[in-house]
Amino acid sequence: MLNPSETTPGNDTRKPKSLRRSRYGCRNCKLRKIKCDEVRPRCKQCFSFGVTCNYLLNIPDLQPVSADSRWQIKNPALCQLPPSLDTPVYTTDGSDTFHMTTRHQEYVFRYLGQAPPSISNDPNTKKLNLSLLELCFVSPSLMHASLALALAYDRYRNDFTTSQRRSEEYHHWTRSAALLKKRLNQPIETKDKDPIWGTAATLALLSFSFTDTNLPDRSWPVQVPSENSVDPLDWLRMDNAKMSLWHIVNPLRPESIFSIMKDTYAQLASPLPKSGAKGIPGPLASICGLGEHSTAGNNPYFSAAHAVSQLLEIEDSRVTVGHTQRFTKCIGGAFESLLRGRDPVALLLLYLWYSKAARSIWWIESRARVERPAIRLYLQRTCGADDKIQKCLLADLPACGGFFLALE
Repeated sequence: MLNPSETTPGNDTRKPKSLRRSRYGCRNCKLRKIKCDEVRPRCKQCFSFGVTCNYLLNIPDLQPVSADSRWQIKNPALCQLPPSLDTPVYTTDGSDTFHMTTRHQEYVFRYLGQAPPSISNDPNTKKLNLSLLELCFVSPSLMHASLALALAYDRYRNDFTTSQRRSEEYHHWTRSAALLKKRLNQPIETKDKDPIWGTAATLALLSFSFTDTNLPDRSWPVQVPSENSVDPLDWLRMDNAKMSLWHIVNPLRPESIFSIMKDTYAQLASPLPKSGAKGIPGPLASICGLGEHSTAGNNPYFSAAHAVSQLLEIEDSRVTVGHTQRFTKCIGGAFESLLRGRDPVALLLLYLWYSKAARSIWWIESRARVERPAIRLYLQRTCGADDKIQKCLLADLPACGGFFLALE
């Protein structure tokens, strides 16, 4: 009697399956147990998955395309990171653990350790990033979020044609969100507060940097979002979720690593005028219907118009995250409803904000690359006869401020 594990030519049920596999496929497809089309130098499966096809022995398994020489490490010390198998590096908070590869280490060190110039003009940002880098090694949720942000920055720098997420970026993003949710369902101690705020803030930046398409003519507001597409203001939901944690973690407490950003937070919290249109360029005030007696209570554009006008008058080299978020803080209530309804005036204010804020901060530019030309295209199609709106769309924005002169 044959052993059940033995086979004969007549009863080998596995043989037909093995015949359907590619004999000369790449190692990635074999590891993933999928059929390779054997197209060289890069098969379709690897192209779709976002990894470098490895027919050649010198190419690592499942290496994302973004991890190549296009983003060079300028600091020689970072080039000497030890191999992960010989000296494993991991991050843990006592509950969850994440083992890091050499690639993971390189990405997070490049982004947080070297502080890309287009993060913010705030001089304290670099100091904060170094503190976040240290904190990453005791917080897996923050490490996953930081890796996702570093990958998003790599996409922004090296692949101008798209703002869509890659598979590895998405993996770290979703893993970070799951770990943060788990942490928030547990008692929060003082040691947990900075990792929680850092993770929530990073996830909010990631949400903002992502758009559902890289083509302006297929983006909101040109296209109405479908049931299956991403909400164009989903980033606002994420930012509001982050701010809901403010009073729980208090990032301005003296022992917090975020306390050095108190001036930036103060810029965000500084009050806007209570009434009138002083400080808003005449043509813009006219478009918004703002006058001497206007207030946030009787005009839905009031706060947003003041916030964007103040931003437009700041020199590019002095714009900080706090300055830019004064406008996003105004997106709520009636003004948010107008944006969702593709109201021309609300869209114009968002367009002007993109035009200025994207010059200084990379994650804003990542979204602005798509939505700014999309807004312009939509307003040209729907408001082509409105000279005031068209004048604002075509106005030059001097790097040193002075948008008043561009419109008057």
